[in-house]
Amino acid sequence: MLDVSVECRTVSADRSRGALLKGPEATGVGEKPAWASVGEGWRPLHGNSKDAGYSVEWHDFQNEQSLDWSRSFHPGALEICLNVEGRGEIRAGNRTLTLEPGTAGFYFQENSRLKASRSANQHHQFLTVELSLPFLTAHFLADRPGLHPQVSESLSRAGRKSVFVSEASRLTVDQQHLIGALRHPPVFPSAHRVWYLAKALEVASTLLYRPTSEEFFCERIKRVNRERAQKVIAILREDLSYPPSLREIGQRVGCSQYHLSRIFTQETGKTISACLRELRMEKAARLLLAGEMKISQIALEVGYSSPSHFTTTFRETFDCCPGLYAVQTSRATAQIIGQQRTAPD
Repeated sequence: MLDVSVECRTVSADRSRGALLKGPEATGVGEKPAWASVGEGWRPLHGNSKDAGYSVEWHDFQNEQSLDWSRSFHPGALEICLNVEGRGEIRAGNRTLTLEPGTAGFYFQENSRLKASRSANQHHQFLTVELSLPFLTAHFLADRPGLHPQVSESLSRAGRKSVFVSEASRLTVDQQHLIGALRHPPVFPSAHRVWYLAKALEVASTLLYRPTSEEFFCERIKRVNRERAQKVIAILREDLSYPPSLREIGQRVGCSQYHLSRIFTQETGKTISACLRELRMEKAARLLLAGEMKISQIALEVGYSSPSHFTTTFRETFDCCPGLYAVQTSRATAQIIGQQRTAPD
């Protein structure tokens, strides 16, 4: 059984007219009203538009009514969305970017306004990386030959589009792991600025570029293997309690279970069973933070008939027993916010 779910927690920086301010208070200056209805479901992770021109934000909320998402977009900025759960739409004229669970896309507005919404009665989880126009020009203008044509056109003063949306693409395994890394940076707080800058560029590089030549046979094989690994993850996430057998998964993906196991490990760095356990634990962590189910119920929900086995596996994964996870996570979040507030400009 396998499940590869991504845990995302992201950061947001606020800008007024394209200027990114530093810290949670600054982020709230421009965007906080747009997310007032979701409360702590909107969390800035990092961003300083004065110096860096980028911000990273994490969103995790449930909404009873459709949410006007466009109020959080800033003029003169391109935003990338890695959409884990929930359905979102962004419209530019007669073009619509529809973000289903497990997809990604990007969008830009300068003078005209995009229209966007988040569907009602859904659990939304998504990470956004916003890049200001000066930041884009400084880092991507020289690479225009391989750049997505809409981005390239928007960087050109001559033919800049005032708004556009990209096509949607499936989240890759690497992008899913990247979302998880952004939740818990593996560096000291003093290194966050450098680390998040690198990650913002990494996210952008995976979505803003297209191939510039015909695909060679070996590259095609690599691409097919990546797509198969991603499809395995999607199949596992359909039902963590009763995932299909390796043989069934192989039939749905289009190769033998033995070949599938080999290429999956090559692409993800772990076995299918290890991925299933990771996805189960990440879903369990989300359910524990929601606080609406007992530990025994959560264990069954993620496929463990034995609560003691579930507790042992959870402790091995998070170095914390399930009963204390929500408390320790809240303390860690409060500590990070405190460090951001006291960090020098």
